[in-house]
Amino acid sequence: MAKSGPFILIEDDPDDKAILEDVLNELNITNKIIWFTNGQQVLEYLKTTTDKPFIIICDVNLPGQNGLDIKKQLDKDYHVSIKTIPFVFYSTNANPDFVTEAFTKMNVQGFFVKPSNYEGIKKQVKAMLDYWEYCKHPNSN
Repeated sequence: MAKSGPFILIEDDPDDKAILEDVLNELNITNKIIWFTNGQQVLEYLKTTTDKPFIIICDVNLPGQNGLDIKKQLDKDYHVSIKTIPFVFYSTNANPDFVTEAFTKMNVQGFFVKPSNYEGIKKQVKAMLDYWEYCKHPNSN
């Protein structure tokens, strides 16, 4: 992969994290994965890092602050929002109200439902990363 920035993964389930790491390894993706379980952690990281993250992949169903609330918090912080990091939701379900809110009230670039099998996850993640590999946006290398 040409873009070398880290992947930001906001996910509370260690099993889902492990599956995503396995998929990335199988796809020969060597980008560092930085795992957060809540919005405050990721906000503090993004405010202080000089890294240019490749993508933020965020679960919607998180304890305490859900993924939509996290994205709203990131959008409100000027120093984070100007980094223009691609942000996608990746969740086990897609409540139509959540999907509508994600696309009409915040800056998201995708909303994906996690497939129920490993090969489906691998195919979906590859498509997601291939798109952002070639897409031009203000944060692209």
